[in-house]
Parts: sequence; structure tokens; C-alpha cells
Amino acid sequence: MKLIIQIPCYNEAETLEVALNDLPKHIDGVDEIEYLIINDGSKDNTVEVARRWGVHHIISFKQNKGLARGFMAGLDGCLRCGADIIVNTDADDQYNGDDIEKIVRPILNGEADYVIGARPIDDTEHFSYVKKKLQHLGSWVVRKASDTSVPDAPSGFRAMSREAAMRMNVVNDYTYTLETIVQAGRERIAIASVPIRTNAELRPSRLFKSMLGYVKKSMLTIFRAYAMYRPLKAFTLLSIPFIIIGIIVWIRFLIFVAQKVASGHIQSLILGCTFIIIGVLIFVIGVLADTIAANRRILQDVQYHVRRLEYGDSGSDLTHNDTAKGADNKAER
Repeated sequence: MKLIIQIPCYNEAETLEVALNDLPKHIDGVDEIEYLIINDGSKDNTVEVARRWGVHHIISFKQNKGLARGFMAGLDGCLRCGADIIVNTDADDQYNGDDIEKIVRPILNGEADYVIGARPIDDTEHFSYVKKKLQHLGSWVVRKASDTSVPDAPSGFRAMSREAAMRMNVVNDYTYTLETIVQAGRERIAIASVPIRTNAELRPSRLFKSMLGYVKKSMLTIFRAYAMYRPLKAFTLLSIPFIIIGIIVWIRFLIFVAQKVASGHIQSLILGCTFIIIGVLIFVIGVLADTIAANRRILQDVQYHVRRLEYGDSGSDLTHNDTAKGADNKAER
């Protein structure tokens, strides 16, 4: 049983060694533990710090591509390196390394394929009051969209089995945290959540520049993921308000007809028709999107089987230029 802990990094030279030192060296039920970093176009000496510490594998981008792409590149690298379990954590030592055993235990026990660490949001001192409330709100929206009970959707501290990793797809460029939960919920991947601890803040978050920007991007990511996996329902819900408004305006016009004063209110008829047509068009888009989603599910199933052929069902040989421990090679993507 091989566990690989992956860490996305972008200019993390100052905090990476602290995070690495906090990682476990042994977990009961795990035969091997290896470490992998995704160097997302860092301009500092992040890679040198990782090599000096003894990280087993390094994947490097020539330029910054974002957290979502880095996460998927890490999964690809871990699968190629033969990981049976993959843990994702942060380079700023936000999460307590000892809790990695907590999030891999449900996988080792065969209880889940995807485990998310739930932070004590209300007790985290460096979270502002607004951020705490937004975290709870965002998690509630993700729970509704994914039909899961995950209490901390934005948490990046998570573990997944080899099987779950081979089924993962992230299409947005912002973050993997929300989309993968919606995907796991809709694909009926066994998902669980365990309480974890957090460490003191070493640096401010770089994921967003403003709270408003974070909320906007998160909501767009959730809607996009939900529309991908439940398009007919998503577009039907969008169409209903337009149809209802159109019907109300029509009823208003019919009242004028009954009162024999409709001649001066033909605008109501036109406006009602416009709203109903818009609603019907949105519904038709949902039907088309649902058909496309059926084809996407077939393609995902094909992709899954291709991954199984490429990576194997269990530990496989390294087939690209990930660095061995202490080596100087880099996989440029």
C-alpha cells in the first residue's frame, strides 16, 4: 500500500520546509509514504528547497497555471508513481500533518474513496467573521449541489483512493475543491468527512484578492459544476421564473380583455410572450445540455478505462520525468 502526499506550490520557498517537516513518516496500514510537489511556475527557490529536503517527485510547470491544473497534474503524477492513496495538502502548513492518518483511515478501512478534512472554521482565529460565514454558506450550497454532507467544502486537505483519483476531472481554472465534491456526489463516489486541526497562519491566502472576488468565482464554479452534472434540472430552474413572469403578465392582459379594455394594453401581451419564449428557450438549452451530458458521461467512462490501462490497477512504473529522490530531472508540462 503506497501513499503519496502531493503539495501544490507557487513561490513557497519560505514555508515549504515547515510543511514538509510536519508530514508523517509512517502510518499503520501503509507500506510506503512518498512526497510529490507540483511546482506551478515558481519564481523563487521552491524546487531547491524540495530537493534539499528529499522530496521524491517533482512536477514543474514553466509558468503559473493555477491551482486546479496543478491539482490534476499532481493526481496524474501520483497515479503514474503507483499511488494507492493520494493526499493533497497545502505548502503553507495550514493543516496539521498528524491528521493525514485521520483522513486516510476511512480509505484504508474500505469505508470511503474520497475523504475531506473539515476544519474548525468557527474556532480559526485568522478567519474573519465574514469569511467564516461565507465558508459556511459556500459549503451549504455545495452540499445542496452535490447531494453530500460535506461540512467544509473549500478545504484543500483531502485524501482519495486510486479508484477515485482515476475518475476525477476538473474543467475550471480556479480551484478543484468545489468542483470535485459536486462531481464525487453526482458520480456516487463514496465520500466522507473527518474533523481535522489547523496550524497558525504563516502567510495570507493567495487564492483570492478580495472577498467579493472569491464569492463570485466560487458561485460560478459551483453553478458550472452543477450545470455539468445536472443540466436539465439547472436550466429548468432558470427557466421557471421567466415562464411565471410571462404567465402573470398574460393573466393581467386577459383581465383587461374580460373588462373590454385590452386595446390599450397590447404591450402586456408582447411582454408576456417575450418572457415565456425566453423561459422555453432556456428549457430547450437544458434538454440539449442533458443530451451533451449523457455523451460526456460516456467519454468519462472511456477516459477512466484508458487511465486504468495507462496507470494499472495498482502501483505502476514511473513513465515520465518525475524526479527520483535527490535527482535533478523535472517533468515539464
